[in-house]
Amino acid sequence: MTTANGTAPSALCRADADGRITFELTEGAGHPEARVLLRRAAAKGSPTPDEHALPLEPAGDGRFRAVLEPEPALAEGRWDVLLVREPGAGPERLRSGPRDLRALLDGHLREWAAPVAVRVPYATQDGQLAVRAWLRPAHAETGHIDVDTRATTVTGRLHGAEFADDGLVRVRLRGARGRDVTVTPTVDADRRGFAFTVDHGELAGTEAPDAPGYWDVYVLPAAGAAPVRAGRLLDDVAHRKHSFVHPSVRVGAATVWPYYTVDNDLSFDVGPAR
Repeated sequence: MTTANGTAPSALCRADADGRITFELTEGAGHPEARVLLRRAAAKGSPTPDEHALPLEPAGDGRFRAVLEPEPALAEGRWDVLLVREPGAGPERLRSGPRDLRALLDGHLREWAAPVAVRVPYATQDGQLAVRAWLRPAHAETGHIDVDTRATTVTGRLHGAEFADDGLVRVRLRGARGRDVTVTPTVDADRRGFAFTVDHGELAGTEAPDAPGYWDVYVLPAAGAAPVRAGRLLDDVAHRKHSFVHPSVRVGAATVWPYYTVDNDLSFDVGPAR
């Protein structure tokens, strides 16, 4: 269904620092039981997708507003934002209008309690409104990343956990090969801020790998603790893989490149020199 002017319905949204997101339809939905519906793709093995319905309330000037409260937390993933105009009607994708995400800009400066629940509204490649959500028992937020010819140094901060004296950083080769490079971080007095350095030669070895390898970065707040994935989640960027690009480095016959994954987690791409 389209609006009176022949276009698909759209919504603007505003994100608050506490996780609340307000959606406002640019044209009235009409029916008193109209809903905004957030839908996450069905998990593997699950017959139905996750859904979260929000009632629409009049917002003046013919507009309607729906509010996604901080609780309950959204499961991690990508949630489409849809409009259900009346009971029994099929959901329609909402086009993305303006998104006010200013309250998210300094999220990395705040202290986040466990579990760490993050939500960032964004526009998909075809202009539809969606929300990227992360929900993790703890999180290691990366800060400055300095790449030189021999090593990469990363600063960061733990949220929802703190370092013990035997805390570690583990860089693990993805997949069945499962090799690890373990380094001891420098930890701030508050046991949350940290920095670590990864030697490129330890990832690349002395010979070029015969196939690319992807090394994922984890923080272990204490020896034997559950690993905490390192990444950059606490701001207004839903997808940073192609917008925050770090240099690659030639190491013998190999190339080492720190990068952010499609989930905004920090990893290293190690492969034959190119």
